Amino acid sequence: MPHHSYPLFAIKNKAVTTQGARYTRWAWQLSTLAGAALLAACTSTPSLQYAPPAQADQPEGSSGYTDKPGWATEKFAVAAANPLATDAGYQVLKAGGSAIDAAIAVQLVLGLVEPQSSGIGGGAFLLHATTGQGASKVEAYDGREVAPMAADENLFMQDGKPMAFHDAVVGGRSVGVPGAIRMLEMAHKEHGKLPWAVLFEPAIRLASDGFKVSPRLNALTAQEKFLGQDSVASSYFLDANGKPWPVGHVLKNPEYAAVLRDIASQGSKALLEGPVAKAIVRKVQGHATNPGKISLQDLAAYQPQKREALCSDYTPSAGNPANVAATRAYRLCGFPPPSSGAIAVAQILGILGNTNAGSMALDAQGLPTADWLYLYGEASRLAFADRNQYVADPAFVKAPGNDWHSMLRPQYLAERAKLIGAQSMKQAQPGQPGAVQTAYATQPYQMEYGTSHISIVDAYGNAIAMTTTIEDQFGSRQMVNTGRGLAGGFLLNNELTDFSLAPRDAQGNPIANRVQPGKRPRSSMAPTLVFDKATDRLVVSAGSPGGAWIIHYTTKTLYGMLNWGLMPQQAINLPNFGSLNGPTVLEEKRFPAATIEALAKRGAEVKEQNLTSGLQAISRGEAHGKTWWFGGADPRREGIVMGQ
Repeated sequence: MPHHSYPLFAIKNKAVTTQGARYTRWAWQLSTLAGAALLAACTSTPSLQYAPPAQADQPEGSSGYTDKPGWATEKFAVAAANPLATDAGYQVLKAGGSAIDAAIAVQLVLGLVEPQSSGIGGGAFLLHATTGQGASKVEAYDGREVAPMAADENLFMQDGKPMAFHDAVVGGRSVGVPGAIRMLEMAHKEHGKLPWAVLFEPAIRLASDGFKVSPRLNALTAQEKFLGQDSVASSYFLDANGKPWPVGHVLKNPEYAAVLRDIASQGSKALLEGPVAKAIVRKVQGHATNPGKISLQDLAAYQPQKREALCSDYTPSAGNPANVAATRAYRLCGFPPPSSGAIAVAQILGILGNTNAGSMALDAQGLPTADWLYLYGEASRLAFADRNQYVADPAFVKAPGNDWHSMLRPQYLAERAKLIGAQSMKQAQPGQPGAVQTAYATQPYQMEYGTSHISIVDAYGNAIAMTTTIEDQFGSRQMVNTGRGLAGGFLLNNELTDFSLAPRDAQGNPIANRVQPGKRPRSSMAPTLVFDKATDRLVVSAGSPGGAWIIHYTTKTLYGMLNWGLMPQQAINLPNFGSLNGPTVLEEKRFPAATIEALAKRGAEVKEQNLTSGLQAISRGEAHGKTWWFGGADPRREGIVMGQ
């Protein structure tokens, strides 16, 4: 029998509701997926009896746009960036596992089949919600990488200037102490239901037996300029002629399987202490031209942090008083600093709520209008100005007014919204959300990359939103192998380039997000959980990869669902857009010329470019007299949703 995950097909004149938003633009009919492959059965005993799905061919990812149907499930759901990873999470949930259990299995498989984005050599932010027992409890698990204790603010300075980005990235210099595994271990101890070792079975099996190279992995390897410089990575990702393995090639990674077996039996110590840790240090410190500073002491001392989630209220109808009575209020929970994601997302939504954006619907083609995009772009500039001025690791930088919520106060956001005029401000200046004890300089723009996102709801009332990363495509391009005679290994992050490469401005003022020993770099990751404020029920789990653009991808999806009443898949499918406090950028070939011209007339520089998000979202809704989890996966990548 097939798993109970249903595609959604649009029909007219039939309404679907989702916790306060009513889908009036489209309605939906549930239909089973013809020909769905039988997935391996799971038992309630502590064994997955894992077998890879029969149809292991993976669809086109970021090298193209593949329509996704949207999905609906009743009991539980998992949305991840690769079908094999989604399947691993599904089988864990089917076996009685929790959302945390499933997230671990998904992450381990992603590190194998999507190694360019995340893995055990990187970090992650995880939001966990426990619901159904009175008030929902939201916990934030910080598995962000940290700078080595031997690093200082001049780590990326040469001859008095910041290094060129990829000169800084490629090699050991950019590698931060990886935190994902130890963070997941902490979360599992508190919320796991299946044994730790059981969760490693899918990834170990796939790594040992092999998986088919997907079009996305093939395309990104073909585009990659630096991976071949590392002998271990070159021998794994490339054939004897130095060419990427073709689509469908069965790629095995026995070294990764061996490392996972070690971690399965010994816990995170097997990664951060002992032979594997020594191999990491050799790789980082031994790079011929760009060595790094990680030590064995740095690895052994790593500790994840458990933080208070950053939650704020949001009423979609703000700015449109006629709809207030028909619209529910929500509580948006995201990740606090060192992530800038939750603050920036909430600021953009809050600033828009103080304009007339709430009265603007999608146009006849289902696209945002030029007037709405103008307001969004201005709100983006204001949010990114604050982000670049204030946000950094809270262990090193105080929040304005000693409270990050000062940046989300309704009065402050209303004041910021008043700065939006008829013509674009082009570049916004940071505001004064609270007393600032240290005068930080604004961090200049620099590139951010990477990541993958996982959203899961389980049958016990738990949910997670986890964004996970090794930063740039293929991270630092350094692949660790312990030297036990097995091929393959795992990639290390380049997370330290999420710090400002320049520590100070021309006047010598320090930048909040500069490199310091033991510091976590600022992130844009924005895993988000949304609750109906009146009932405290979870209604959305969402997030995306994409560097600084994560903020816009996530905001777009939340706005589409909460304001325009779209299903998750519809909201994800919307074209991408935004500003990083510079030009207004639109996803290429997705907007009509008239929209671009209208924005340009209002003074903004407008650019079109590829904006490849990797959104995953799950929302709670009603259809045909039942309550469902509706799921969506980004058509720009290869993810799917599965559940029962």
